[in-house]
Amino acid sequence: MSQEEELIVRHDSGVLWLTLNRPERRNALSPTLYETLLGALEAAGRDPAVGAVVLAGSGGAFCAGGDVARMNRQADAPVPSPAERVAALRARTRIVEHLHGMSQPTIAMVRGAAVGAGLSLALACDLRYGDASARLRTGFADVGVPGDFGGHYFLPRIVGPAKARELYLRSPMLSATQALELGLLNEVFDADRLEDEVGAIARALAAGPQPALGHIKANLNDGLRLPLSGLLDRECARHVECVDSSDHKEAVRAFMEKRSPEFHRSRMAPGRRAD
Repeated sequence: MSQEEELIVRHDSGVLWLTLNRPERRNALSPTLYETLLGALEAAGRDPAVGAVVLAGSGGAFCAGGDVARMNRQADAPVPSPAERVAALRARTRIVEHLHGMSQPTIAMVRGAAVGAGLSLALACDLRYGDASARLRTGFADVGVPGDFGGHYFLPRIVGPAKARELYLRSPMLSATQALELGLLNEVFDADRLEDEVGAIARALAAGPQPALGHIKANLNDGLRLPLSGLLDRECARHVECVDSSDHKEAVRAFMEKRSPEFHRSRMAPGRRAD
């Protein structure tokens, strides 16, 4: 496949849809897919026309993680040094930094398997929605590796440290209902409604007050690592910045006039991140 075929990119009403498109491999990640997905996320972070990002998979899976078949084919190839392999892997993991840290809200739409690095991609998003076919699993221990792509950061923060240890060490396959109960999915929709429901949520976010939403993400991310005093400093600065914005003034006028606000697609300055 060409680079364009392995990642389908679609713009719709301020929403950037990024669809992993290797259905014959359950959308397992290839070198081309790593590169094109990272490039698309980097571009989206700079694009004022993008108000939300949806990550999805084509066919019957979200993402099966790394391509184990490709790993086997490479077994006899010349092996780069450990330092070179670490650097290459770390460069690829910038994907989850963008999903987590970009100012726009990010959504994972999960059908079928989200396993290994595929699960980590979903966990890096702000919101996750699925249908009854969704199946989530860490999966790394099953192939003799500890795991990458930030799952050890995201999973304990979502399900708690004790449950995260169980999910990594025992690697059970979670149904959509189990994932919903643990907070790994925000909601489960009927299969024929999933894309419409996710699209409506994404469009509503894209039409929202973009600087404020970006600052909300930044506050939540900072709240995971800063002491209270440090978070209060940043909250106050970001809050005052938004109080002076046209979005806030429009929201106040709309409240007084008993109507819905109409936000212009203003954004945080290009390149600013929510982390």
